[in-house]
Amino acid sequence: MSEELQRLRAEIDRLDEEVLQRLSRRAAIAGEIGRLKGGAAAYRPEREAQVLRRIAGLNPGPLGEETVRRIFREIMSACLALEQPLRVAYFGPPGTFTESAAKKHFGSAPDFAALATIDEVFRAVEAGHADYGVVPVENSTEGAIGRTLDLLLQTPIRICGEVMLRIHQHLLSRAARLEDVRRLYSHSQSLAQCHEWLGRHLPGLPRVPVESNAEAARLAAEDAESCAIAGEAAADRYGLNTLARDIEDDPNNTTRFLVIGLHDAGPSGRDKTSLVCSAQHKAGAVHALLEPLARHGVSMSKFESRPSRTGLWEYVFYIDVDGHPEEERVARAFAELRSRAAFVKVLGSYPAAAA
Repeated sequence: MSEELQRLRAEIDRLDEEVLQRLSRRAAIAGEIGRLKGGAAAYRPEREAQVLRRIAGLNPGPLGEETVRRIFREIMSACLALEQPLRVAYFGPPGTFTESAAKKHFGSAPDFAALATIDEVFRAVEAGHADYGVVPVENSTEGAIGRTLDLLLQTPIRICGEVMLRIHQHLLSRAARLEDVRRLYSHSQSLAQCHEWLGRHLPGLPRVPVESNAEAARLAAEDAESCAIAGEAAADRYGLNTLARDIEDDPNNTTRFLVIGLHDAGPSGRDKTSLVCSAQHKAGAVHALLEPLARHGVSMSKFESRPSRTGLWEYVFYIDVDGHPEEERVARAFAELRSRAAFVKVLGSYPAAAA
């Protein structure tokens, strides 16, 4: 072994010891903060967003920004667990993209619970069985998740965070070669997202729709002649080979997930607010809803209508805007909107997700 290699390894050992000491000190300070709070909520979405943005901005390289965020997310997750262990429910089963989104947002320290339906996630949070929940709300190619939107309207649950997850679909199997598979399991949305790839590479393969990609991976793990479309988490959980990577037709395919709880987040400096409203029954009513936002300089990032379920041909409008109600321009726009709308419910304010 060369002297230079020995020197570099010795320096890495010294740095590892220094990192460990710093982590231990950070954890000790987190514990002190927990004691000072005296049982108050330890998880502050706006504070965590500010810390991660600051660290990403200070990153000198060579590690990429996403890698640095992920490392510090885990550090913060472990330290938060010393203050107040979190219970996080998500729309399961384990191995789904929703689980990946939950861990991207909270790190791996919380006690995660996979629940069978989006309704169950909402109920767990509302009943206090979980501190927070994670549910999908829209996909860039397949559109909105209607059940999530309906439950936000019907329940007292608040949005306190969002996660953007790039969806990479892989073809997984116990088989070693594509030629050896005889059937394909997949969720219907993933079949749609990979339609062109499947048409080119597996045109005659029978396709079996199942309730989730994790279930598809589980079935493929039990059947050596089958394959599944699922993500990396499912491949790891069920010990499957990856026969083809990134088979989604749209390379920018992204799903947005919401973190739900019983409170809003405070302003973090880069925030979103979600609301739902309905227009009065008169000409120009929808324009009247939107005009105050434009006049006060509040940027709208989403506008979507859904049946209100209260009457035939009656609709509500789901709106996302940039900003927090504690900002004066947003507060003024919302006050005018309330005076013009038949109904308004603010669903939550929260830090805007990093890409």
